Amino acid sequence: MKKSKPIGITIFMVLAFTMAVIIIAHSNPGADQDEELLKKIISCAVIAVACVIFVKWYDKFTILPMELSQSRHLIWKLAKNDFKKRYAGSYLGAVWAMTQPVVTVVMYYIVFDRIYKSSGPMLRGGVEAPFVLFLTAGLVPWFYFNEALNNGTNALLEYNYLVKKVVFKISILPIIKIIAATFIHVFFVCILLIVAAVYGYYPSIYMLQLIYYSVCLFIFVLALSYTTCAIVVFFKDLSQIINIALQIGMWATPILWDINSLESSWAVTVLKLNPLVYIVNGYRSAIYEQEWFFQDFFSTMYFWIVTVLLFGLGALVFKRLKVHFADVL
Repeated sequence: MKKSKPIGITIFMVLAFTMAVIIIAHSNPGADQDEELLKKIISCAVIAVACVIFVKWYDKFTILPMELSQSRHLIWKLAKNDFKKRYAGSYLGAVWAMTQPVVTVVMYYIVFDRIYKSSGPMLRGGVEAPFVLFLTAGLVPWFYFNEALNNGTNALLEYNYLVKKVVFKISILPIIKIIAATFIHVFFVCILLIVAAVYGYYPSIYMLQLIYYSVCLFIFVLALSYTTCAIVVFFKDLSQIINIALQIGMWATPILWDINSLESSWAVTVLKLNPLVYIVNGYRSAIYEQEWFFQDFFSTMYFWIVTVLLFGLGALVFKRLKVHFADVL
């Protein structure tokens, strides 16, 4: 690791410098220029702080990604086994994992679309997006986040017998649970594409962004899980707190409602501090708005800065606490 340290720091610095240059050079003539300048200053300041922190704690930040890379074959094998084991002995198997979210989507559709006649958002050209498509595009990433975060948080508790083995790299356990949740997510993305096709939104090059946004969500929930799975070992009430936070978060995230319908610009700004807003809006942009992710430049930069910081925090917390896992479990 010591030999690769100068290379790793150099690569990070080059990427950070490139990002800062892009942020400074970016212009949006239609936006408030004072607000744009403030965003640029804050973004560059955050990048500068991130560089200082990364250089100072390089070894602590990189040990986790290196362990995951070295164990990638084992991770894939255990993830498949975890997915199969979860539904072993059931007649319908993995069908049960897909049934509940599908029923939830259908119930929301009946209540909001058929009973209350809710309308979808207005697109360019005055075209109204189908509400059921708007709803499904928001629920698909949320179901993935919900399941992945819960499973990732409880990974060490579920595999406590592996945590007690000295030779086993316990850092791979959260990612195993999240990959297992990804299998179900792929199925729901296919359902989303079918719903889109039914309403006339056929596969296009913009829909390739679903892969990008799925990767974004995967890395974001993994970053969160390393912190939560480490803390829940010592504070088991955290699982219940997360469940309550997810219930609140579903309504704080524009899944059942359109964020663009809010009249207060400050409310929109505050709500967009939630990284999941970027993901949910991204799924919708890929399906029916036909916009590229880089068109929402500052939201993209904000999401990745927050995700990288959370991953660094998760790596530090996990490394600091893991020496005590076996004693507590």
